Amino acid sequence: MKKSKSLYHGHRFPAGVISCAVRWYFRFQLSLRDIEELLFERGVIVTYETIRCWCDKFGASLARRVKAARRKPGSTWHLDEMFVTLRGEPYLLWRAVDEYGTELDILLQKRRDKAAAKRFFKRVLRSSPVPRKIVTDQLRSYPATKAEIPELASVKHVFVKAAARLNNRAENSHQPTRERERRMRGFRDPKRTQKFLSSFGPIRQFFALKRHLLRASLYRKQLAERFIAWREFTELAQDPSYAF
Repeated sequence: MKKSKSLYHGHRFPAGVISCAVRWYFRFQLSLRDIEELLFERGVIVTYETIRCWCDKFGASLARRVKAARRKPGSTWHLDEMFVTLRGEPYLLWRAVDEYGTELDILLQKRRDKAAAKRFFKRVLRSSPVPRKIVTDQLRSYPATKAEIPELASVKHVFVKAAARLNNRAENSHQPTRERERRMRGFRDPKRTQKFLSSFGPIRQFFALKRHLLRASLYRKQLAERFIAWREFTELAQDPSYAF
């Protein structure tokens, strides 16, 4: 049997170094230059542009593996949009999360109309089962689009007033994106922003356990399990800390 090539074939740096750099970038509020400094402290000399290339190359594939391994999505969709500014132009970031706060999908679009809502609904349906209930604000694009999609036409639709802050699952899910937007001093290119945020959400959530709901011992146990799973996703045979 022909042996498949390693995920890191052709890279001169060890897999553990690349894996750590990619995880740090998507998990924490760190810039590429921050990670360059952290690696330098550990004796690894690599430029921030190389780290950018690693994140571009491995981020999307690792995010897909994380999404495939997580538990089945909940039966309720919470949908919301947030404005982001890219080089002075306003864009809408559409986001869907389930009742547990797990991000189902995102889509960066220029408009907030029926066509934009339809593209987003179809995108979420490609990766998630048909929900039992959909919760949205009172944007009229949602019910108009939902009625035209056969899979969603009979799904219960609940509206909330944005001013009442009742749609907390969706609204709270925007907070990490806002924090990262400030840390990066704003997003710039639409394609790069879509690519980054599509990887950022799943990878960040994979390690961001609900610490306030867990005992310290249980939190450490679950986090250790996530690290073991991450080593499987990244095809590492040992703890990446041994690579430094």
